[in-house]
This record gives sequence, structure tokens and C-alpha cells, in this order.
Amino acid sequence: MAERQPKKMTVEEFFEWQQRQDKNYELVDSVPVLLPKAMTGATARHDTITVNAILTLGNQLRGTPCRPRTSDQSIVTSRGTRRPDVSVECGKPEDHSMSASDPRVVIEVHSPSVSQYDRFHKLEEYKRHPAIKVILLVDSEAARVTVWRRQEDEWDYTEVVGLEAVIDLPEIEADIPLSELYADLTFRAAGRVLTAPPRSPLTPASACGACSA
Repeated sequence: MAERQPKKMTVEEFFEWQQRQDKNYELVDSVPVLLPKAMTGATARHDTITVNAILTLGNQLRGTPCRPRTSDQSIVTSRGTRRPDVSVECGKPEDHSMSASDPRVVIEVHSPSVSQYDRFHKLEEYKRHPAIKVILLVDSEAARVTVWRRQEDEWDYTEVVGLEAVIDLPEIEADIPLSELYADLTFRAAGRVLTAPPRSPLTPASACGACSA
């Protein structure tokens, strides 16, 4: 059984405490907060998109200094810790670390149940992280991704829409076709039912010189 959570703690105390829990938490303003999906579980759509992202990136990054991470790995932010649905870490990680040391890309899959407040605050925390170069906010109900990209000291964003679109990620020398990201999902648009094709077979990994620390 999980122990009663302390009221306030440091990041180091939080990670030590988290190892004794049976559910995943984030540390927000020194207080552990249970992840919503830890209480109810992720929807099938959310889970499909998350797995598709990991498979697509994992295939391209195999054999390079970069690798996709699940929400079991935290990212230390200005307010504590966050657990993005998917992140890409580069460089040499510590085997027993509970947080990504050099996260370059963050992916959050959003659904109607996620509040605008939660989206805004997580986005701003990711923007302030010095290592993060790209943030992808993935819509689970439509083939649409908001891409936030660091340009020196500023952040710009673009909307990538449609199953034919591709998100280029030169920061890690990879890309994400939306047809791969939304593979096996069905959408409704203008009275029509659109189905993303099955995920394509694995292809040889590409080089990732930009990932070297």
C-alpha cells in the first residue's frame, strides 16, 4: 500500500518518495500531484498515439545517442517535475536516474478532458528548460499537431494538419509522419469517416549526428 504523501518536498526527496509509491506522481510547487491518467488510465486513443510515437522515433533513433522515453521518466522543470507522454533524451543517461538529463523533444497527447490551465502551465515549464528544443502538442481527436520550436531565445509555433503531413525534427535528425502518429485510428470530418493506415513496417535507422551531447 502506498504511504501517505508528505506535504512539501524537494525534487531529490520526491524521487526517493516516488520509488515507494504504486502510482506515478509529478512534483508541482513542492507538492506531489497524482497524474490524472494514474487514477483513471489513458484512453485507447491516447495510448495508441503514444505507442505510435515511440515506435516511429525508436526505429529512426536506434543506434544513435538519442532515444525515446515513456512517461515513467520525469523532466525536472522550474516548478518541480513533469512526466510528458513521450520525450527524446540524447547523450549518455544514468541507468538508475528517474529523470531525463538531456531532453531534446517533448510530446504531450491532449484530449478534451485535459484543461487549458494544465496545457498552458506545462507548456511554459517545458519552454524554460534549457535543453528542450521542440514541444509537440498532439490532438487526439483530429490529425493536428502544434509544433513549438526554440529559435535561439524565442519560441515559434506552427500547426501541422492532415494525415499526409510530416513533422520534420532536424534537432534529432528524425521526422514523424502524421500517418504514422495516428496509425490505426479513425476520425470523423464533414460527415465522412477517415481512417489512418496501419503503421508501416520498420525501416533502417537513420544517422543522428545532431543528437550527440
